[in-house]
Amino acid sequence: MSADNRPVFLDLTKYRFPMAAIMSVGHRASGIFMVMLVPFLAYLLDLSLSSSDGFAEVQAILDHWILKPIGFVALWALIHHLLSGIRFLLIDFHIGVERDTGRKSATVVTYAAPVVTLLIGVML
Repeated sequence: MSADNRPVFLDLTKYRFPMAAIMSVGHRASGIFMVMLVPFLAYLLDLSLSSSDGFAEVQAILDHWILKPIGFVALWALIHHLLSGIRFLLIDFHIGVERDTGRKSATVVTYAAPVVTLLIGVML
């Protein structure tokens, strides 16, 4: 037996993943990130509704410099998850199932989410 059954090292940096795979990973990552934010956001909501002092404290917390980039990433996560969710919903209705259309819609979602995030982030 000359067959070599040793495990093969796969260098993932040498592979070019399809845009749909990149968009799908972004969809999952954005969903996980938003779920992880729920306890913190629930705490802020509870604190803001407790009293006027609690509301002022929440404003002070949200004005902290470290939360600005986290809020920006959360905005991206929400927009990316929404756009890719709409794409997946359309695919469930057999719209955009063809290979070329699927690639184009994945590319649109992947590039539109940061652009829309920037536009909304600048307005805020």
